[in-house]
Amino acid sequence: MKKIKYNYIVIEGNIGAGKTSLASMIAKDYGARLILEQFADNPFLAKFYAQPERYAFPLEMSFLAERYNQLKHELAHPELFTSFTIADYYFSKSLIFAQNNLGRDEYNLYQQIFSIIYDTLPRPDLYVYLHVSIQRLLKNIDLRGRDYEKNIHAGYLEKIQNGYFRFMRQEKDIPFLVIDINNIDFVKNSEDYKKLARLIFSGDYTPGITRKLL
Repeated sequence: MKKIKYNYIVIEGNIGAGKTSLASMIAKDYGARLILEQFADNPFLAKFYAQPERYAFPLEMSFLAERYNQLKHELAHPELFTSFTIADYYFSKSLIFAQNNLGRDEYNLYQQIFSIIYDTLPRPDLYVYLHVSIQRLLKNIDLRGRDYEKNIHAGYLEKIQNGYFRFMRQEKDIPFLVIDINNIDFVKNSEDYKKLARLIFSGDYTPGITRKLL
C-alpha cells in the first residue's frame, strides 16, 4: 500500500453528512486508527432536542469534556500497528455548535474555557469537510431514524453549516479540503467511494481552503 502522507486526518461535516461512515470505511481499507465521537450515551442530548434552552449549556459542556478527554487520550498514545489516525470529528465542532445553541453570556464563558483547551490539542494534517445540501441532510437524518433528531429543521442545519464555513475561513494553519458530495453516494456505490478516497489521499493540500466537486 502506498505510504500515507498524513498522520492525523479528520472527517467533518454537518449533521447527517456521512462523517462516521467515511471515516470508518477509510480506517478499514487503509489500516488506520479510528477515533469516533462518543455521543450516543450523552444524557443531555435527547433532552436538548426536546428543550433546547434548558439543556443547551450542560449539553455543550459535557461534549466539551468528553471530546477533550477522548482526543487527549487517543492522540497522546499512538498505536504501533496503524499507518495513521482518522477521526469523525475535530475538537473545533464544540465551538461551532455552542455558537448556535448558547445565549451570549453562556457562550462567552464557554469560549474562554474552549480556548484554553484548544491550544493543548494537536492540529490535523488534513481536515476534510463533506459538503451536503440542507435538503439531502434532512433526508439522511430521516433515514437513520434517531428519535432525538426528529426536531432538527433546515434553519438549524444552515446555522451549523455557516459556523463550519466561518471556522475554516478564520483558521489559517490547517489544510481544509471541502468536497461537494451531493452527486455521489459513497456508502452504496463503491466507485464513488474510491473516487472520494483518491481525492483525499492523492492531493498535496496546503493550509487554507481547497474546494473540490465530485
